[in-house]
Amino acid sequence: MALDKMAALEARIRSMVELIQSLKKANASLDGELRAVRDRLSKQDEMNRRWEQERDDVRSRIEKVLGELDLLECVESAPCEER
Repeated sequence: MALDKMAALEARIRSMVELIQSLKKANASLDGELRAVRDRLSKQDEMNRRWEQERDDVRSRIEKVLGELDLLECVESAPCEER
């Protein structure tokens, strides 16, 4: 009877050890995936920042050119102050 209980306990312990090993492998795999996703997200964030900066630069340049065009129109026509 005591040997049966001991064998059952050993089987349960082996089963638990296998489960723990399986969970550790799954955890390691998920950690790797998480690192890869975070890396991709970081790269995407950097690209977004660059695109926003480029968009702001283009907007600024367009506004400058439009301002110069307005100035040209003022030089060509006398009633510039009315605008």
